[in-house]
Amino acid sequence: MRGNLTSRETNTFAKKAMMLSSQLFDLMLDFGPEWKVSNVEANFLEMIVDITIEYLPQKGVDPESNQICPIYDYMEYRRWRHLNIMQYQTYICCRVPRVKNPEGKVHCIQVPWADSYNRYTYMFEEFVIMVLQATQNQTKTAGLLGIKFDVVNRIMHNSVERGLKRRLTNLKYYHLSLDEKSFKKGHNYITVLSDSESGIVLDVIEDRTEDACKELLKSQLDTEQRCTVETISMDMWKPFMKAATELLPKAKLTHDRFHLVGYLNKCIDKIRRREVKSEDILRHSRYALLKNRLNLTDKQYIKFEGIMNTTLEVVKGYKIRELFQFIFGCSDMYAANTMFGLWTREAVQTNVKEILEVVETFKAHAIGIINALYLSNSNAKAERLNGKIQILKTVGRGYHQFPNFRTAILFFHGQLELYPSNIRLCDQKHNPTHFGL
Repeated sequence: MRGNLTSRETNTFAKKAMMLSSQLFDLMLDFGPEWKVSNVEANFLEMIVDITIEYLPQKGVDPESNQICPIYDYMEYRRWRHLNIMQYQTYICCRVPRVKNPEGKVHCIQVPWADSYNRYTYMFEEFVIMVLQATQNQTKTAGLLGIKFDVVNRIMHNSVERGLKRRLTNLKYYHLSLDEKSFKKGHNYITVLSDSESGIVLDVIEDRTEDACKELLKSQLDTEQRCTVETISMDMWKPFMKAATELLPKAKLTHDRFHLVGYLNKCIDKIRRREVKSEDILRHSRYALLKNRLNLTDKQYIKFEGIMNTTLEVVKGYKIRELFQFIFGCSDMYAANTMFGLWTREAVQTNVKEILEVVETFKAHAIGIINALYLSNSNAKAERLNGKIQILKTVGRGYHQFPNFRTAILFFHGQLELYPSNIRLCDQKHNPTHFGL
């Protein structure tokens, strides 16, 4: 092998290496014939790679008039965060040319790797979205990629806005769900409108008033679409009921199973808290009574069995809840009406005040409950969606600003087209304009 290289040989080797790397990055980046890699620099101490891009033609497209105009001057160097090269943070650097149109206005031409207002490339934005979908956590995503939280948050907001613009506006929805959700301490609520069949969130609005609900329905459904809705599932919240009755004339109102069973769970817990003062067996029994029996731990199941062998009123509450869950899935309205009547009779016979209170509430909303008992549409996806939104809230450690909570819900559960389309780059590849090159 040869000994140490001379200074001249070292410089020659460095030049050849730079030429090869420039050619390689030209092929890899593939920004089109107008754009050429002129330099690649690596900062080994800070572990950063800068790829400098030059624009070769003497003309460019004015973004305002879409006319081909002569180059007027060049901006100062700008940097865009790109996908990492190995362990090195990588940036695209370029002095973006400006053109002067016939009206005398000067504009920067559009670069093929990023939107004009962003400081990251399309490919980097796409990667951030993928990582964010995998982690479902903005802080973790920022840490993994070595970027600021604000950058992740901005990409999240931009992608949702882009996805909403792409969503088709002529779709028909037959089964909808309205649900309320608190998003911070106090009486701060949001209203979520979703498709019961697919579980897709259509949109979210702040507050749970009648006016807010109307605004949400009008923003997502035109007059024709609102007339195609067959059922609307919701809690027994009067503002929701009033808004749906007015704007969805053909929709049958149903009270979803999740909230109805929730009322009965609260009833059971009220009885338990009243009886635990005199019955030691009910101490530490909350989860044993409220959890699904199949999900109980061995200790909880022993506690549950012990309680079921007593004559306590909480046992009556538990059995009434189980009976109510059993009557779901009736064949028609007649059967649903009959089963609801039988359940009501059984509940009244318990003569437990907390159960009687629930019965009176259910009777006042009998139409919506009977509809829920027999109509074939399932609210299972809406129920799962409710749990997923709660997880988002927990992971996000609560959302103090409504726009952030709305964006998170739509990002993960709106089934939107989130990724940048990068149309300009596609057009450049398939229909290049050489401007004299």
